[in-house]
Amino acid sequence: MTEIDLDPTQFLYSGNTVYVAELYERYMDDPGSVDLRWQDFFKGLEDDARGFSKEQDGASWAPRSEKILGHGDVVPLTDHLTAAQQGRRRDDRGRDQEPAQDRMSSAKVREATLDSLRALMLIRAYRVRGHLHANLDPLGLTEPAPHSELDPATYGFTDKDWDREIFINYVLGLETATLRTIMQILKETYCGSIGIEFMHIQDPEEKSWLQERIERIRNQTSFTNEGKRAILNRLIETEGFERYLDKKFTGTKRFGLDGGESLVPAMEQIFKRGSQLGMEEIVLGMAHRGRLNVLANVMSKPFQAILNEFQGGASKPEDVGGSGDVKYHLGASADRVFDGRSIHLSLTANPSHLECVNTVCLGKTLAKQRQRNDPEMEKVMCILLHGDAAFMGQGIIQETLDLSNLSGYQTGGTIHIIINNQIGFTTNPKQHRSSPYCSDAAKIVSAPIFHVNADDVEAVVHTARIATEYRQRFKKDVVVDMICYRRHGHNEGDEPMFTQPKMYKTIQTHPTTLNIYARKLIHEKVLTEDEIEKQMQTFITTMDEAFEASKGYKPNKADWMDGVFAGMAVASGDARRGETGCSIDFLKEVGAGLTRLPGNFTPHPKIERQLAAKAKMIQTGEGIDWATAEALAFGTLVVEGHPVRLSGEDCERGTFSQRHSVLIDQENEDRHTPLANIRFGQAPFEVLNSPLSEFGVLGFEYGYSLAEPQTLTLWEAQFGDFANGAQVIIDQFISSGEQKWLRMCGLVMLLPHGYEGQGPEHSSARLERYLQNSADDNWQVCN
Repeated sequence: MTEIDLDPTQFLYSGNTVYVAELYERYMDDPGSVDLRWQDFFKGLEDDARGFSKEQDGASWAPRSEKILGHGDVVPLTDHLTAAQQGRRRDDRGRDQEPAQDRMSSAKVREATLDSLRALMLIRAYRVRGHLHANLDPLGLTEPAPHSELDPATYGFTDKDWDREIFINYVLGLETATLRTIMQILKETYCGSIGIEFMHIQDPEEKSWLQERIERIRNQTSFTNEGKRAILNRLIETEGFERYLDKKFTGTKRFGLDGGESLVPAMEQIFKRGSQLGMEEIVLGMAHRGRLNVLANVMSKPFQAILNEFQGGASKPEDVGGSGDVKYHLGASADRVFDGRSIHLSLTANPSHLECVNTVCLGKTLAKQRQRNDPEMEKVMCILLHGDAAFMGQGIIQETLDLSNLSGYQTGGTIHIIINNQIGFTTNPKQHRSSPYCSDAAKIVSAPIFHVNADDVEAVVHTARIATEYRQRFKKDVVVDMICYRRHGHNEGDEPMFTQPKMYKTIQTHPTTLNIYARKLIHEKVLTEDEIEKQMQTFITTMDEAFEASKGYKPNKADWMDGVFAGMAVASGDARRGETGCSIDFLKEVGAGLTRLPGNFTPHPKIERQLAAKAKMIQTGEGIDWATAEALAFGTLVVEGHPVRLSGEDCERGTFSQRHSVLIDQENEDRHTPLANIRFGQAPFEVLNSPLSEFGVLGFEYGYSLAEPQTLTLWEAQFGDFANGAQVIIDQFISSGEQKWLRMCGLVMLLPHGYEGQGPEHSSARLERYLQNSADDNWQVCN
């Protein structure tokens, strides 16, 4: 038995529980008497019980009585110990006392101990596995399967045990409770409309915080009537918008949010709670599903502007160049006010390629955090919206998660919301993933995962609130898996009955989230049916007025030179080359900084020789190699006040051992970056060894450059040939983003290559591909 893997729910069945209790008694007497793995297990139970084995003596304010409750009786805890174990009870003459006549038998004590231990095991099982019995599918097509670890009988409980008091020492907030009460609390907390996965988290503080946060309130928020009316109003706007578009533009592609309308009130809750916790700006990334609704009801894009685009209107003024893009790819920005606190929202434009915008948003977020002087990462946050099939199917998800805790890339945690409509275009979940949940990839960064039934809008809003609090407290990623459905096909002209007839027969008769919630509020007497009908009609009137206004609507402003780009202009003619030269004396000053070492720094002997050679090059101006010229260029920029950020695989040293921008002390591995230490008061120089990723990291640097035009942002491929691992970013963002979305960036891609006979994957940066993508002055290809 001691050889098993001590997953606390794998070995617990009635035949084992008595044996486990015996081990537990031995552990209480002497922890060292049991195997180390059993010690860890019982210690874990103690943590869950907030000190169960230390103080089985009632409430903290009560006199010490060394008792344990079981079978409805008060049982002295020490009765089952030997005299040596309890130091023997003695009278005032030092003689051993005889046991009291009414003292319970050791068998009774053992049974009480067993009750407590079994109850704790059951509670822990629900914390680990309760999500498996949660009511998550709004369509009811998937029923939770029975699971032995969630059955009290597995732990030896029988029908006779359900109403007996058991001591649980304030686990679940109760000193004692019957099994019936324990099961009711566990099902309300872990098996309602929300299923939470958090026991995989390694950090005890995070785990304890989540546990206390949800168990204290049974994982439910008691909303005020005002709050309920606000949620209903958001549902009226969200569903009403989709219905109006469907009526006016039947069959036109819009990739509606029908079936996932709870997303909008959830996002509103994140903004509101986030602003209360110090958030000032949010960067949003999402695909096409529900994007028009988010643009209208979250980003406050005028209804008439969207309706005009449905009628063939442009998204930008006529005098502004560019190809434009479909309406469900466009970005937007807005300032919203919640409880008197302003928060800026920025929705990033993106192409059809699912999930590729993720790291672009993270790069923007980091740049904005630095602009707002936000080292605690509390003022600016990223929210990413995903599809269920894409979250599991697209490798960029793993790359995005991997960046979350890396120095130079971390942004203090992202809130991920999966719009889980339980289908990928026409593909069923069993065909597009091997894991139980589409969210399982997030476990690689120990992110808590909330699965929530989207038809229970209050549960969705409650979950969004907890996710926001977790992110602000722990600065880590968190996932909300909002399980909903897609009322129409992949787009509104598609026929889903071809491939999912059973699902769509159910959807045809399934009430909308608005209808479900409206009935709930009518039943609770929060609103009357007439009041709700009046609100719905008011929104239709608003849309009718916007439709009339849309017929003559013309966008009068393009925002591509706003914000951090204000004061800049598109260069043309000779001005494009700029002034790039500097004096010899200035270059020598920079060169001296590049070759200067701190006192007591022990460089590698080869590096020492390289520095000496470099110093000679700079003094004589002869034999300057590429790496030295690059360092001088970077150095003059940072001294003149222009930050430089260089990121890529192994770029601190350089693939060819040529750069050595970070020097390592050979005695203690202290780091020294010469370019960051040329002159006091210079601009920052940042060089980062990125993870082994092209797609994700190039996207990150592109996003950083979008939000920070004053910084020279560079990404270097390990070899130029390997850049095609990021081809989506190159094709869909860098080469075409300005034409499609009026978004400029100053990103520089370094593509080292040469003809040294290293084979077809190491000899060419594929410059012909970049030349083929060159048009309308979109970039410069230099060799």
